Amino acid sequence: MILPRRRITSLTILSLFLFTVWYLYDISTISTDDVRTAIRSGVKSRPKDAKLAPDTPAQPDAVPDQDPSADVSPTIIVDTRPPPPEVEDAQQIEAAQQVQAAQQQASQKNRWSTGQYTFGTRKFIAKYPVKDMRQFSNGMPIELPKLQYAFDTETAEAKDTRLERLVAVKESFKHSWEGYKKYAWLKDELRPVGRGSHESFGGWAATLVDSLDTLWIMGMKEEFDEAVEAAKGIDFTESGSSHLNVFETTIRYLGGFLGAYDISDGKYPVLLEKATQVGELLYCAFDTPNRMPVTRWPWKEALEDAAQSASTNTIVAEIGSLTLEFSRLSQLTGDPKYFDATARIMSEFQKTQALTKLPGLWPTTVDAKRLTFDGTGFTLGGMADSLYEYLPKQYMLLGGRTESVDYQGMYKYAITAAMNHVFFQPMVPDGADILLSGNVDVSHTNDIVLQPNGQHLGCYAGGMVGIGAKLFDQPEHIYMARKLVDGCIWAYKNMPTGIMPERFQMIACEMNSECTWDEAKYENKIRDTEAKYASSDSGEDMKTPVKKPFEQVLKDLRLGKGVTDIEDRRYILRPEAIESVFIHYRLTGDKDLPDAAWKMFQSIENATRTEIANAAIEDVTVVGGEKVDSMESFWLAETLKYFYLIFSEPGVVNLDKFVL
Repeated sequence: MILPRRRITSLTILSLFLFTVWYLYDISTISTDDVRTAIRSGVKSRPKDAKLAPDTPAQPDAVPDQDPSADVSPTIIVDTRPPPPEVEDAQQIEAAQQVQAAQQQASQKNRWSTGQYTFGTRKFIAKYPVKDMRQFSNGMPIELPKLQYAFDTETAEAKDTRLERLVAVKESFKHSWEGYKKYAWLKDELRPVGRGSHESFGGWAATLVDSLDTLWIMGMKEEFDEAVEAAKGIDFTESGSSHLNVFETTIRYLGGFLGAYDISDGKYPVLLEKATQVGELLYCAFDTPNRMPVTRWPWKEALEDAAQSASTNTIVAEIGSLTLEFSRLSQLTGDPKYFDATARIMSEFQKTQALTKLPGLWPTTVDAKRLTFDGTGFTLGGMADSLYEYLPKQYMLLGGRTESVDYQGMYKYAITAAMNHVFFQPMVPDGADILLSGNVDVSHTNDIVLQPNGQHLGCYAGGMVGIGAKLFDQPEHIYMARKLVDGCIWAYKNMPTGIMPERFQMIACEMNSECTWDEAKYENKIRDTEAKYASSDSGEDMKTPVKKPFEQVLKDLRLGKGVTDIEDRRYILRPEAIESVFIHYRLTGDKDLPDAAWKMFQSIENATRTEIANAAIEDVTVVGGEKVDSMESFWLAETLKYFYLIFSEPGVVNLDKFVL
């Protein structure tokens, strides 16, 4: 309720007093800062982190060992609620007061908002303002189960090995960061071969913002301060891009600022200010008749008063993976509109989950304008990945209080459908007991057809299933999670470079069968692949006028045995595989996983390193092959972060304190 200003002089003193009491009480119900959780998303993705000084444990009473390459003071993770509680240091008190003042100012501004927003010289007036704002639960957070394994004290030899690997990962990060600073500072991405830059996400320094939390985790305080200072000057009202990808802007910019703000314990209020600037801009994309966002957003037209409506062909991950960042922004600012915006989306997903052609899962594309989910293609990989990844993470972020949207129920329903239809057991020559996440098509007769395709993007599933196993008391799922992790480790080992390709095909066995290797079956499938390339214009060099020996065909096709085809041979510095290896290690303490991670890191470093940074590669089946002039921001923001964390002490970015 807002009292009209033109009548304020006629109010009695009693009315003013009652209004003040109401205002103070009402604003206290908006804040949900009791949630003791911080985010760094991604991923997504994508979604898609939290950072500490190198090798520093989260517990104040622990004594960290020191990264030999670091010269920083230990940083302790504390409760991330703003302002930090019970601070004693005068400097901390002053910082906390600044944070509180910034939050109160943001909350006051947004509370009196009437749907009008000013961006530079442009003014946006909402055509469909929200009248019934959804709020966080007023209840206390539920005590969530512990996720992280209770690690034993390591031996001196194990510690030496771990620190040696830690230093190597940090050196790789420094190498790429210095290349970015020298050749692409304040640009979106570095061109690691051509020594230039590339603008792909609005031109607002995507790599810089996305990597802030990694800088903090690695103890690179000087570089962090320099980057924060540079970020102050980013103007989110100006861009050379006429369209914005709302999802990518959310995970790289909004998530980047929020993750850095949380991991630095709120000591840099400007990070929350910049996050709010991004949030205010993106919120305008939700001003449609049904409040579903325009995910590929012509933002300049929108700010010039153009009519908006959600797309009839929307990628499901792009509309369903905004919850973490928007909810966290509401928690920190006290403004519920961001939470409201994404809660409306997920309410629609909840309504339709049982009504799709594969109940439990959502198709890869949806009609966000009419809110229909009639697609026939389903996957947990590309185009859908972070939608599922965010379900358990949003549950954690909200402290288990999800009365309006049942994130736990949605996750359980989805994972049951995935177990029954999407996860598959591939036939491999060494008999490894592994799983991969494939694709499913539903025919017009409602037949469910599995496509046994592996995807690097799908490798996040092992970590997600492991988190769900502990979070939702499904202990039997931890074994399934490990098999999914092992599937991606196997795919790395099986390639000549030691790196998994973007997309490939295999032969699926019956689930839970012995899955015995069948050489004849495999050869028949390879002959089909050979014929496909021989008849295609793009496969001139693979034409076979006479039948070649089987082993020669495998060599010509450059397929690791067990793989029947590789649809996309690139590696673009993706994080999903090491992300799941790291998460599963923190969940279970399985001692073989750091060794597996180290082999993955060495393979990636050997294949992708350039003189100034690291680059994507064209073909993982060719040792010393062509590099692609691209280094996406997630190389520094996620991939190297997870490699660093698996070789850090377990207390660094504890999974019970941070949602990654």
